[in-house]
Amino acid sequence: MGKREEKVLLYQFLDEERLQAARNVLRRLGIASEALPASCWAQKIGFLLGLKGYSAASEPEDKEAFIFSHEVIILYNIQNRRLDQVLGALSTAIGRMRYKAVVTPMNRLWSLRRLCETMQKEHAFIAEKISDTEKLRSE
Repeated sequence: MGKREEKVLLYQFLDEERLQAARNVLRRLGIASEALPASCWAQKIGFLLGLKGYSAASEPEDKEAFIFSHEVIILYNIQNRRLDQVLGALSTAIGRMRYKAVVTPMNRLWSLRRLCETMQKEHAFIAEKISDTEKLRSE
């Protein structure tokens, strides 16, 4: 059985220098990468990765464009120490990466919009918990 292909999807990388820096790091590590267009938010993660069994989503019923102003890094088939290595190299090259996700059997069925919204909710929840903890410590 051969090694499974590693791939990284980059979404909302509007700064061309950051995008190229990220892609250069991934290329050096032997990882395929793809910069996603802003318009692909209605597509399923599995489709965006080119996985078998996924086809393009039809025009979304909610025609209002999804606006997500944060860079998103989606990591496929990258785990454990390799994940630490990749995230460390990306962090060195481009700095802080707030929104990153590892593809799972569950979230590959989600649209890119759902993945982004879920990460945003998780970040808000964690930020609230940190804030609550800091308040308790200062009392």
